Amino acid sequence: MEQLTLKVGGMTCMGCVSSVTRVLKAVPGVSEVSVSLEHAQARVDYDPALTKREDLCAVVEEAGFDASL
Repeated sequence: MEQLTLKVGGMTCMGCVSSVTRVLKAVPGVSEVSVSLEHAQARVDYDPALTKREDLCAVVEEAGFDASL
């Protein structure tokens, strides 16, 4: 397992936090997700054999938010 912290832009409320959490948890290989509205970031524990860092950014962006490593 590896841990990654993504910078997430565009979150304005707890509904946004829930959306980001939901899309990240749906990615195969993701075991834990913690999203902070205050810090505008998401901490993700994932299996690099099942998913890539870029894939995690992509799902956040597809959900309508900005994401960067």
